[in-house]
Amino acid sequence: MSYRYATERTDHSALASGQVLRSAPGYPGFPVRLASELLQRAMVHVEGGQVRLWDPCCGSGYLVAVLGLLHRDRLTHVRATDVDEDAVGIAARNLELLTAEGLAERERELRRSALDFGRVAFVERAESARDLAAGLAATGGDLPHESAVADVFGLTGPVDADLVITDVPYGEMTHWEGGVPEGDPIRGLLAAMGRVLPPHAVVVVTARTRRIPLPEGVRALERVKIGNRSAALVRARELAAAL
Repeated sequence: MSYRYATERTDHSALASGQVLRSAPGYPGFPVRLASELLQRAMVHVEGGQVRLWDPCCGSGYLVAVLGLLHRDRLTHVRATDVDEDAVGIAARNLELLTAEGLAERERELRRSALDFGRVAFVERAESARDLAAGLAATGGDLPHESAVADVFGLTGPVDADLVITDVPYGEMTHWEGGVPEGDPIRGLLAAMGRVLPPHAVVVVTARTRRIPLPEGVRALERVKIGNRSAALVRARELAAAL
């Protein structure tokens, strides 16, 4: 795949997992440039200029936090849910970085760590937090957000979101949990999205696989393949019609 929107190789080191955003063992990050590309591709298919974003398999919340910091001007709200309570705890702290106070507190924390441990790396991270705060302020300021423990397979809806972007478990560092249906979990996830999302919503699912499986009769708006990851963009009304 050639990049259509995130064409410049911008330095996103400030958004690296564990730099300013919090990380933990077992909660992988996501390629920042690819995340930006997928959001911009999805925006072409979304009605209106700004969207409410949701990640139903959020893990540490890294993906939606990165998108909130990169594309604040395109988003009105960010929602992160996961069946893992510990994951949601980390996600909640990362989503706080979508506010001026959250980034200011993170900068203070990193500067305290620099004094306590005498490491220049913490000073650099603190400066990255300050730079992210400036960028957030310039593109719209604090971004409303929420996080919650929820089993995506058990949702009955409705969920107020215009765009879903999620990187699903792939069996190495992450695994499916909750009421996983028999058969293909990805198809089960897409069926759940069809039940709870408004018809106009766009769903972007990525996984470390050659091709994202779709429910029978559902056509992708787009398919993307880069490296060992594939993605499919699907309209919620098509998923609902396939139920």
